[in-house]
Amino acid sequence: MNRRKFVTGSLAAAALLPRASHAEAPPVDSDISFTTSDAHYQARYQSALDTLAANTVELAGVPGPVPSPVLIEGSEYRGIWLECAPHEGLVYSLIRRDIAHNNHMAFFKLQREDGQIPCNMRSGGIGLSQIQMVVPIAATALELAQQTGDEELLTTAYESCSRWDAWLRKYRDTRKTGLCEGFCIWDTGHDNSPRWAGMPNACPNGDARKCPPNPSLPRLCPDLSATVYGGRMALAAMANALHKPADAEKWETDAGSIRKTILDRLCDPTIACFYDLDAQNKFVRIRGDLLTRVLGEHVVDQQLFDTIYQRQIHNPKSFWAPYPLPSIALDDPTFVRPIPRNSWGGASQALTALRAPRWMEYYNKPADLAHLMQQWVAALLHAPDGIQAFRQQMDPMTGEFTQSGSPGYSPAALAFIDSTWRLAGVRYARNTFEWNIRPGFAGPNAIFRLRVSPIEIAEIRYSGNRAELYINNQLLHRVTGTLRLKTRHDGSIIEQAGIADTQSTAMVESPDGKQEPFRLDPNQVIGFLMRLNR
Repeated sequence: MNRRKFVTGSLAAAALLPRASHAEAPPVDSDISFTTSDAHYQARYQSALDTLAANTVELAGVPGPVPSPVLIEGSEYRGIWLECAPHEGLVYSLIRRDIAHNNHMAFFKLQREDGQIPCNMRSGGIGLSQIQMVVPIAATALELAQQTGDEELLTTAYESCSRWDAWLRKYRDTRKTGLCEGFCIWDTGHDNSPRWAGMPNACPNGDARKCPPNPSLPRLCPDLSATVYGGRMALAAMANALHKPADAEKWETDAGSIRKTILDRLCDPTIACFYDLDAQNKFVRIRGDLLTRVLGEHVVDQQLFDTIYQRQIHNPKSFWAPYPLPSIALDDPTFVRPIPRNSWGGASQALTALRAPRWMEYYNKPADLAHLMQQWVAALLHAPDGIQAFRQQMDPMTGEFTQSGSPGYSPAALAFIDSTWRLAGVRYARNTFEWNIRPGFAGPNAIFRLRVSPIEIAEIRYSGNRAELYINNQLLHRVTGTLRLKTRHDGSIIEQAGIADTQSTAMVESPDGKQEPFRLDPNQVIGFLMRLNR
């Protein structure tokens, strides 16, 4: 297959990496590697990799020329779901970019003529009985295309997601409000949630176009509508990349329209929360994680976010539990206890933790995100050995994972790996390096190595309370203390951020011995320019 490269200027270097043919499964050629002297941490990290490898399979009996293998959900979920598989593929892309590609293209290849994208694929067939959206596939496809220079993915995603948006307008806006309607529990993937108490799991006759006969339905859903909004914003960016400025303007206008309606109709400013609006135009007043899904698509501005964050998300009586984030607020009367298996009625879900960086970074909460990730990592390190560690959900108060059901859950394994790198590793985006310095977190002697291109490798080497930052074995900085640095390719520092729970002090030393002290409050972000003298 001959593909031209689609490259955005901010991620051009990533596009230089070799891409394997998707016609056959290539050997694993990971862009990241992690080693540590902490034997328990190293074993748990390897177990996460092993879990993901075991969940990378071909789906038998799925009709059509579907790319394979794919990364399935794992545990008892032997398939891929629209709400999560594309995003999970994106997170997995630094280890298996071919799987990330397949986790998107599988949905696009099986899109129906009328524009409907299957809600899931499992061995033996596809599902069409609900829409099951959370993270927009348009958004994850765009980000993956930007990272890998995959123009086939970009052009396919633009055409497919445009048709999917048209399908949602036609069949999921029966009340003509401009919002996206929920017909059943599985539309939002909220199994066993009080949000949908008494409602059917799926649509009649396995047809997501049909609303079940219930006086509460259809509901105007803030999270489904936010997914549509996020998809349209991604479509606007795709249109610009494909040199379709008129289309881009249209998508931005349509996105602005649904965003305004979400804020006008589905937000209760008196308690800073979003709710479903049922068919009787009454709020379904249950405070759940749909709130974080609205934030995940950046529907609210910073001012409203700060209010929601203070009153709801970061409130220890509501969502900021010892092991964040519960699927229903701790102080909501509908919180389900004791916690049953597969419950979005209160348990802290691995999927929610995996999605948290999409909004906590955007709204400038890197230290709070770090706390959330540290709690998840701690709980996963405390769990039983091997793949037994990686389960779907845990008690938000104790960090104990629900043991019923099968282990080997991909989102939990991905959350462990992604959190490890976001907490103490190096990452690359928008033509800058993000160095998250946290000495001792993953062991006294740990090494994080990121391949940005065939000719550029970035490393953090920890030794005791110090970290050394390298590009291509050339020392950039020595750092003591906990902080985040953003640098250019030459090591020039352009930004610093506080990523510790409390005020932190750090010292950054350049190779020529120049020292620069920093003192940062949690979540504080400061632009700064420190050039290297060479």
